[in-house]
Amino acid sequence: MIRFGGFDGGYDSESVEPENYSTPGEEQEVVYSVSEITAEIKAALTRSFHYVCVRGEVSGVKKSSRGHIYFDLKDERTVINCVLYKWSAPAFRGDIENGMQMRVWGGITVYNSRCQIDVKNLEEEGLGRLQIEFEKLKKKLQAEGLFDASRKRPIPPFPKQIGIVTSPSGAAIRDILSVLRRRGGNLHVILSPALVQGKGAAEEIAAAIRLLNDNFPDMDVILAGRGGGSLEDLWAFNEEIVARAIAASRIPVISCVGHEIDTTIADFVADKRAETPSAAAEMVVKNREEVLQKVDGFKKRLLQGLRVYYEKLRGRFQRLATSRILSDPMLLMERPVRQLDDISERMNTAQERLLRDRTAELRLLSGKLNALNPLFPLRKGYAVVRNAAGEAVRDATKLKKGELLSLKFYSGVAQAAVISKDGMTSARPPEKKSKRKIQDNPDQEMLW
Repeated sequence: MIRFGGFDGGYDSESVEPENYSTPGEEQEVVYSVSEITAEIKAALTRSFHYVCVRGEVSGVKKSSRGHIYFDLKDERTVINCVLYKWSAPAFRGDIENGMQMRVWGGITVYNSRCQIDVKNLEEEGLGRLQIEFEKLKKKLQAEGLFDASRKRPIPPFPKQIGIVTSPSGAAIRDILSVLRRRGGNLHVILSPALVQGKGAAEEIAAAIRLLNDNFPDMDVILAGRGGGSLEDLWAFNEEIVARAIAASRIPVISCVGHEIDTTIADFVADKRAETPSAAAEMVVKNREEVLQKVDGFKKRLLQGLRVYYEKLRGRFQRLATSRILSDPMLLMERPVRQLDDISERMNTAQERLLRDRTAELRLLSGKLNALNPLFPLRKGYAVVRNAAGEAVRDATKLKKGELLSLKFYSGVAQAAVISKDGMTSARPPEKKSKRKIQDNPDQEMLW
């Protein structure tokens, strides 16, 4: 485990090269220079292998700006370089991709002391062994849900503790530390070294990821990757053990393997994929100047928003200050007073209408009451006759001669005595009493 605290000091790696010993050979009649012997080899190869057919798996595909394609053709033991110039193989219209099983035709030559095939024609035979294994594992892990976006965690925007899983002597660690030193501030970087190529590399990468999870609970993010290379060079990051270690990591993992065109199983499982190790470092550590620029931008936007808000408030205040309501506050009472006047007028009108209706009703009832007044007929000359007991006399036959009576006139009361019951003279015979009994007005009877 290698710690880089605050980048106060870098790291030094010294590789001791083995001494080159030369064994003098016996003298030759012809002594070749390096260029001469290379030219002889090239001529011999050109004569003997001017047009051959070679089958192998494609890896390390690169396309130049001029349109030429460079790639390697390999089998289980050996790799040979190939070049396909843009004017060669016009019949082939497909794309050459890593993992393809190809059959190429061309001549073998020497370039920069290396043998290569100048491809004149090529034909696709299918996927190579590594590519088949890649697709098989990809489908398996995808079916288990290890690639689902729902399980991927966000990367902290301002991490303070960063873990790196890569080779301590590779270019990836130098690129990452260079970016972190240039852009980072107070950072704590921990390197968990591992082989990133060859036998046992996948196991070491998985163990390094687990080591960071077990011993650094406060770690914010892990960068796992290496520099570019062929499909075989990057194959450790296509192993299932590495994919499951990334998926089981408690700490978010950024996969940064190879270059932009390189894609590994680790890229699909990781929480985030970076095109290169340098891009991963830039991703986790924001540039100090960029952050300050964003803060300054937020400050300007905040001040501008406050200025606009203040202008709106000031405009509202000026409109209110110059409004008629503040200059004449009684205008606030204008509407309520008008409403009160309307209500009072309606109340007075309703009261007058109710009074008229009640007066007319009272007059009607008074007329009816006067009509039922027992004293009302007295105006016409009638009188109410009462005996000494004060009872109204209805039947003259019950009176006795000489009985005193009280006569109630419309105006005043008089006393009288019964002289005769029938009130008739002796020359005039008395009238026979009608058998029909005259029924007085029941209301008058009740009142009398």
